[in-house]
Amino acid sequence: MAIITEEPEPEPQQQPRKPKTKAKRPSSPPTHGGNSNNSNSNNNPFSFWFYFTLSVSLLTLVFVFTSSLSPRDPKAWFLTLPASLRHHYSNGRTIKVQTHPNETPIQVFTFQEGSTTSENIVIVHGQGLSSYSYRQLAKSLAAKGVHVTAVDLPGHGFSDKSVEVSLEGVDGILGRFQYVYSEIQEKGVFWAFDQMVETGQIPYEEIQARMSKRKVREPVDLGPQEMGKVLGEVIDSMGLAPVHLVLHDSALGLCADFVSQRAELVRSVTLIDAASYGAFPLWVLEVPVVREVVLGVSFVYAKVVGLCCSKRVGVADSDALRLLLKERDGRRAVVNVGKRVNSSFDLAEWSEGLKAMPMQVLWSAGWSHEWSQEGDRVANALPQASFVTHSGGRWAQEDAAVEIADKISQFVLSLPKSVRKVEEESIPEHIQKVLDEAKNSGHDHHHHHSHGHGHDHHDEL
Repeated sequence: MAIITEEPEPEPQQQPRKPKTKAKRPSSPPTHGGNSNNSNSNNNPFSFWFYFTLSVSLLTLVFVFTSSLSPRDPKAWFLTLPASLRHHYSNGRTIKVQTHPNETPIQVFTFQEGSTTSENIVIVHGQGLSSYSYRQLAKSLAAKGVHVTAVDLPGHGFSDKSVEVSLEGVDGILGRFQYVYSEIQEKGVFWAFDQMVETGQIPYEEIQARMSKRKVREPVDLGPQEMGKVLGEVIDSMGLAPVHLVLHDSALGLCADFVSQRAELVRSVTLIDAASYGAFPLWVLEVPVVREVVLGVSFVYAKVVGLCCSKRVGVADSDALRLLLKERDGRRAVVNVGKRVNSSFDLAEWSEGLKAMPMQVLWSAGWSHEWSQEGDRVANALPQASFVTHSGGRWAQEDAAVEIADKISQFVLSLPKSVRKVEEESIPEHIQKVLDEAKNSGHDHHHHHSHGHGHDHHDEL
């Protein structure tokens, strides 16, 4: 019997499947740099904010720079000062002083306290200071029964810190740049643009005329001779002579010649920590960056004062002094005057010509060992002066005003009372001539009248 078996059919071999591929669209040739990167950068918000911040920063810097070049209104500057400084100015007065015949007079600020019928004390401040620093000392002295006048030397405090000078022509590129800068300071950045808007043309002829002969303001640069003249005119115009002169700090180097040459105006001299150099270092006002930091940051300026001048100056008083130095050419004027201080004069030789002048020296006892040695040298050079120590620093008027006032008033009031010099006002020449003619004609009329009367009487007899 046949067995029929079914054999399994062989499975068909599976051919490997090919991956399906989509038909690609013909693409345009890639551009240089790639489109994908550009799209990413255009959609990046950080790039926008970076350029936006950079643009705003540049505009801000340009605005600040142009604002600093524009002239600052004196009234606006005054209103930014602390109330104590404004109050001090309102209680003072200004006097016009002529230092040179052909120059504009200088406005000198003075501050007074006390009765005008008592002894006159005139205080001359030291380097980097002003009459504002001596207001407490002046009040304490006035309470002792004396009259006090504190003076702001030119270049300091509220006195003029710049003078008008005439310049002819402009030399070279640097001179032209300085001229443009001075014009911007005087008239502002947009002066020429305003002229173009008003007149429709560039003010070229006016600029050329101003360049050929122009007047600019320069920081005060006065030496001992000029400062002595200023002090003499202040004393004369205010009718203070004779005065008890108080010289503090570097004021000795500025006013020593005045005391020698105008001794008839001086009743006595008191030196308060006076030397041929000032306590406040000039170099911090000269070195770039350093001067900006010192005058720009109140804390830094106070530290300099504490290290070099006085350890007990109040924050408000220190900041007021900084503001007076910072604005309106104050820094440059103080540096100019400080460099002109007579630091080479011989103190002993100076005192030889003033043996009859009553003198007193007030000196800090605890500032430093070196400063005490300087005090001994001054005492030896001025044997006729009484030497008295005090507990303050080199700026004693700031931290020991009452103590200093006691010592000054005791010295001044111990001297014989001053005799005021009253000068008769001079009569103008043309008026004096009329008076002389009237006097002569009256005399002649009286002579003839008497002669005629005698003749008649003789006839009657």
